Amino acid sequence: MRSVPVRRLTPKRLRRKAAEEKKRKRKLFWGCVGLLLFVACGLLAYALRHPGAALTGSAETVLPAYAGEDVIVLNGNQPGFAEEELTEVCFVRFSPLDRLGRTGAATACLGLETMPTQPRGTIDAAIRPSGWHTVRYDGLIEDGFLYNRCHVIGYLLCGDNATPENLFTGTHHLNHEGMLPYEKEVAEYIEETGNHVLYRVTPRYEKNGLLALGVEMEACSVEDRGRGLCFHVFVYNVQPGIVIDYATGESRRAD
Repeated sequence: MRSVPVRRLTPKRLRRKAAEEKKRKRKLFWGCVGLLLFVACGLLAYALRHPGAALTGSAETVLPAYAGEDVIVLNGNQPGFAEEELTEVCFVRFSPLDRLGRTGAATACLGLETMPTQPRGTIDAAIRPSGWHTVRYDGLIEDGFLYNRCHVIGYLLCGDNATPENLFTGTHHLNHEGMLPYEKEVAEYIEETGNHVLYRVTPRYEKNGLLALGVEMEACSVEDRGRGLCFHVFVYNVQPGIVIDYATGESRRAD
């Protein structure tokens, strides 16, 4: 049996081997750097597209006069929640009616746990939120009636239907064209992800006016800190073709 000759590592071969090993390590190093840069760029691109919420605990709430836009963005679309308000524990809180009988803000942590499990019932006609008038404008409004008993936090989000502290006088337009798209957006996000949403709706009034000028709506998805859902808007309580007196809720057809 022939013996395999032992290959001697001469100084020249040792230097070449060391150079090859150094080259391999350098290639591996730069490969890792390239991979890290690729991942970092991907994360940065995602963060730019989904910046999350800048939760500061305060927000600009000065409302400009209605100028034809039914919905306007407030505070750069960033809700005014504080970091410590983020929670995955579901709750729904309504404000008591004020001395004028006006509906106040409602705050909730919404999730699959809060969504309704049974069909919505009727609202007692005896419930008349501040500024309420039973008035029709046939030919201008789909069902004729100017005002709806609008939910501060929609039934599809919290399952509450007839609590007086959760109802305010809102136009058909505000209810169906203004608030509903945002409520559906929140509901769809919860159903698709199973995540929670910190949510607040605040009816806003002018001085002692009985009818809300509109509602301030804020939302921030909790688990992803606003990357999945984040908005801060004001929906004006208006109805095309109708002039409204917000001090009393009285109205008339526009000239």
